[in-house]
Amino acid sequence: MAARALADAQAQVRLAQDRMRDAIEAIPEGVVFLDAEGRYLLWNQRYAEIYHRSADLFRPDARLIDVLREGVKRGDYPAALGREEAWLAEREAMLTSGAGARHEQELADGRWLMIEDRRTSEGGIIGLRVDITEMKRQAWALEKALARAEAANRAKGEFLADMSHELRTPLNGVAGLAQALEATALDPAQAALVSDIRASAADLERLVHGLLDYGDVSPPTTLGPASADGLDGRRIELRVLAADDNPTNLKVIALMLKAAGAKATLVENGQAAVEAWATGAFDVVLMDLRMPVMDGLAAIRAIRAAEAGSNRVRTPVVVLSANTGPEDRRASAEAGADLHLGKPIRADELFDALAEATGGLSDE
Repeated sequence: MAARALADAQAQVRLAQDRMRDAIEAIPEGVVFLDAEGRYLLWNQRYAEIYHRSADLFRPDARLIDVLREGVKRGDYPAALGREEAWLAEREAMLTSGAGARHEQELADGRWLMIEDRRTSEGGIIGLRVDITEMKRQAWALEKALARAEAANRAKGEFLADMSHELRTPLNGVAGLAQALEATALDPAQAALVSDIRASAADLERLVHGLLDYGDVSPPTTLGPASADGLDGRRIELRVLAADDNPTNLKVIALMLKAAGAKATLVENGQAAVEAWATGAFDVVLMDLRMPVMDGLAAIRAIRAAEAGSNRVRTPVVVLSANTGPEDRRASAEAGADLHLGKPIRADELFDALAEATGGLSDE
């Protein structure tokens, strides 16, 4: 009877073992069981397929860390190259803790695995190996697609910034000259023509804003008619240095400043602005951004650096630019500008900016 009972028990053990093996073989991921010393007890076929370069080393009583060490020698783990002992120590620490923390592992053939080792109640380890190669490829593809989308968005922003500059620069000339002309003595017919010019310029500006606001370049402004306190009603007795590479824009600025009683010095690039600032005393500087030789931001930085290295009083700088996006305004402030006005420039807005930058404006 005892022999029969023993045979029955052994049969039940074998049946349980067979069922256990069938169960882990049915799992689509790689599964491995280790004892408390990290020695192999059981693994499924999927585990052997995943680590096919090391499968010849799998056997009961072989330690997983020793198999990993041989795999490192064979070059199976790219992350271990050049730091073999450190990599093995890190991997052994993960096995010892058995905390179940997941980590990724790259194999020499380009596959990626998600690894999880968790300690059992008996002190052993059950390990799970999931092939995440396709998931990684999809993530990489998504990352590349996002990078392309960001590049396209940057290109769109740069294009719209260029469009802003190219459209607003001549618009500034037309609107400014019309405003200056409107402030002169005109007969009724001439006044009507100037009014039509300004109305057309205002329509064009709305179209420009409609195009540029579609790409979030800048908030809209309006030209509007010349106000009573525009060119002919305010006095700004200041010494002004103005830099702009567009002759028409310089003429517009000069007309506005002259009508208000300011003394203007005009230059056509940032380098000339820095040189003029260094040789004369100015109450304020008007600076365009896009200019040859030296751009406006570089010129502002040069002025601020020169001030920092001397006892010279800080000169207010007002940027006048067709580039009016948030990044442009932030760049102006970071360079050291006090204010940033967008083109087309209105006389009353310019005078308000000069008053704010210099701390006062005289009216006569």
